[in-house]
Order: sequence, then structure tokens, then C-alpha cells
Amino acid sequence: MSQNYDVCVVGAGPGGYVAAIRCAQLGLKTAIIEREFLGGVCLNVGCIPSKAMITAAHFLHRAQFDAKNMGFEISGDIKVNMSKLKDWKQSVCDKMSGGVSQLLKGNKIDILMGEAQFKSNTQIEISAKNGKQVLNSKNFIVATGSRPIEIPGFAVDEENVLSSTGALDLEEVPQKTVVIGGGYIGLEIGSYLQKLGSQVTVVEAGPSLLASISDKECTQVVARKLKKSGVEVLLSAKAKSYKKTGSEYEVTVEVNGKDQKLSANKILLTVGRKPNTDQCNLKGIGLKVDEKGFLTVNAQMRTNIPNIFAIGDIVGQPMLAHKASHEGVIAAEVLAGQNRVFDAKTVPAVVFTDPEIASAGWSEEECKANGHSDLKVGKFPFAANGRAVSMMETEGFVKIIADAKTNIVLGVHIVGPEASNLISEAVLAIEMGATLEDLALSIHPHPTLGETMMEAAEAALGHAIHIIQKPIGGTKGVSARQ
Repeated sequence: MSQNYDVCVVGAGPGGYVAAIRCAQLGLKTAIIEREFLGGVCLNVGCIPSKAMITAAHFLHRAQFDAKNMGFEISGDIKVNMSKLKDWKQSVCDKMSGGVSQLLKGNKIDILMGEAQFKSNTQIEISAKNGKQVLNSKNFIVATGSRPIEIPGFAVDEENVLSSTGALDLEEVPQKTVVIGGGYIGLEIGSYLQKLGSQVTVVEAGPSLLASISDKECTQVVARKLKKSGVEVLLSAKAKSYKKTGSEYEVTVEVNGKDQKLSANKILLTVGRKPNTDQCNLKGIGLKVDEKGFLTVNAQMRTNIPNIFAIGDIVGQPMLAHKASHEGVIAAEVLAGQNRVFDAKTVPAVVFTDPEIASAGWSEEECKANGHSDLKVGKFPFAANGRAVSMMETEGFVKIIADAKTNIVLGVHIVGPEASNLISEAVLAIEMGATLEDLALSIHPHPTLGETMMEAAEAALGHAIHIIQKPIGGTKGVSARQ
């Protein structure tokens, strides 16, 4: 027996469930198909559980090292009960996933669990434990996401070689961990394991860590902190193979043309993710895929088949949950007849390392490549911020880049405490075409970390109060809002 819908969303991750809710809000009869769990990878085995474990590890680290300086005397070792920690982490995930379920049901969206296979551009088959069913839909939104990339010799089995999923579900903290891949996933998980007591070695094939992060000064701060914390980093290093040696694994790595042996109890593979365009018979019904394996879409998230839309990881970089959610809203509103396009000036990026990194807009190199050769750049260190000092988290800075002629903000890069929360002000500033004066003349509450944004703008204008700068004459560079 088949059912008929106005729109069927395939995939219930942060792009899919948001798209489904917006479709239902706009009066469309909506169904959503999910093969594993509501909320997708992000809420269940990715973004949310990793941030829970990172928070827990940071809490432990502060208790072990900062508490004494604050005057707290903790006698004896603080033991990590991984079983209880896992239960707490899972409770966070369950709460978020349960919230998605309530939202979908509250918006009268039909939730269908199972594997989806397109039969045509208007029909899809769902295979579940209790059998198969066919859905007819006028429109589809494909939000089937991505999965980890594997490399030769390191097939993920979640026992010897872990993906991020396995690394967030460990029964005990491994004594030694080799992380293959120095991107944001590898460094986030590697950092949490190091804080819980693992000896971590990061193997990165490229010449630097966090190659996808545009501001190199920010990554240098994180690299220094990793070294200080005892994490070993091997750059321009290629992981070749591994073998079992007693209770450990011997990982062979080529560094500068020479083989090096690393010992590990667990191997974490985090070399990137690839779109799931080889699933659901997407190619079979004629959907166009580009040379990198992504579905091709226009600014309205429409594929080459007019009634099929696609959003999230499956349509290209950056593979970020908030981008997927934004695209989901656009697809839903276009389906409902609204004139919407993806026209964001910036998609912010956050790395939950220690310290955090967050970016919005262009780097200095990107500004120049886009025709802004004359720039004003202001940096303000967290070491000069009262709130950061009181938190004992003074590493890093806020950097603001603006066009020198117009003072329009082009990019903001933050490395330091709560960078993930601070970057939203920068996103709004860039979207609104704000100037340095807009940020500098906006009164920021004291004492807060947010003051660093105001002071970085003042630094770019040449008159930051809480750092020493070369004096400027008169009021040049200062102007009131018109």
C-alpha cells in the first residue's frame, strides 16, 4: 500500500529534520525517512557526543591543574569512571534526539524508519524490519549526509581502528592512541582523550594541522598548546600499515622518507568524510554528481531533477550541521513557493580544540584574492581581558580584518576561550556589512569575553585602550555613526 505526500525528506540529520519541520509549518503534507536515528550523525555519534566528552575532559583537566591555583585542595587522584561518563554522554544524546522526535511529531510529520531506495523521481521504497512500503511524493529533499573516509591498510572496525563513532564510545581510556589525520575531528577527539589520560600521537600527511582552517595564526596557538600538553604531532607523515604486537598495535608511519614505528592501544582514523551519493539509488534515477562526488544543486538547493532538492554534506563543503540546517529551510520555503536562495556571506566554522578556534569571513590571503589589497587588521589578546584572566584562560586572541578604505569588516578569526560563542557577533557583523566603527562604538558589557571583539575593532582603527599601540594623531580613524 502506498502513501502520498507533498514532500518526503530522506535523512533526519540536522539538515533533514529542520527541512521537514519547515515544510510542515508551511502547510505541506510531509514525511521523513531515517535509517538509523533521529538527529543523524551529529546528534547521536558526532557533534553532540563529542562536545559532551570534550566538556567532561576539560572539567577534569581544570580540577586536576587549575583548582589548586584557585585555592581548592583536592586530596588523592580523581578517577574516571568511563561507564558512568558514557552513560552521561548518552543521556545528552538521547535528550537531543528525543527532542527531535517530539518536534517532528508535534508538527504532524510522518516518521518512517528504514533504508530508502528511489524507484523514480516521484516514488521511493522503504525497507524496514517489518517489511517494505512505497511512498509517492510530489517532491523530495535528499539529506543523506556523509561517512568517514578510509585509507588503505586501515579499515575501520571500531575495535582496532576507530572512526569518530567508536572513539566516542570507548569502554576505557586507551593508554596510547595514534590519531591519523590532523583535521578538526582528529584534534578534538585526540585532545579529549589526552585530557582523560591517553598518550596521544597525531599523524598528519600535510605540512600543518587544521589545513581547512583559514587563519594560520590561530592554528599555531592550538599547535603550541598541544605540544605543551604532551601531544606528539608528526607532520608530512603518511600512515602506511599496522599490525598486532602483543596487547598493542605497531603503526608504521613514513616521515620524511623514513619509516617510523608507533605503538598504540587504539588507532583513530579521521582523514575526512565523503558524501553518501552512492546510496539510495540517487545516481540510478539520474541525479547529477560532480567530480568530487557531491550532488549538484543551484542556489535554491534544487538538483537537475526539478522536484528533487538536496542539502547538507551531500551537496558540498563545508560539511557543517548549521549549513545543512540553513539549506533545509531554503529548500522547504522554495518548495512552498517562496523566492529564496542561498546567499549567505559567510558560513562560520568552529573547532572545539583547546583553546577553541572560530572563523567567519575571509582570511587576509582571501581578502587580497578577492580584490581587497589594502587592509586594516586588529588583534586583541585574551591575556588583556579581565574575564579571561578571571577564568584562567588567557591563551589566544581575536583578529578582525577590514577593508582599509571603507572599514567594512571582511573577516574575524578567534582562538581562545568561548570562541564558539563569540563568533556569532562576527557573523552578524559581516552579514550586515558592518564597519569597524560599528563594533568599536557598540557598548559591550564588562567584564565579558565579548569585549575582545570591541577592542579588536578599536585595535584595527589604531586606538585600542587595553593594549599599547603606536600613538595616532587627533581623532583619525574615529567616527560616530551617521
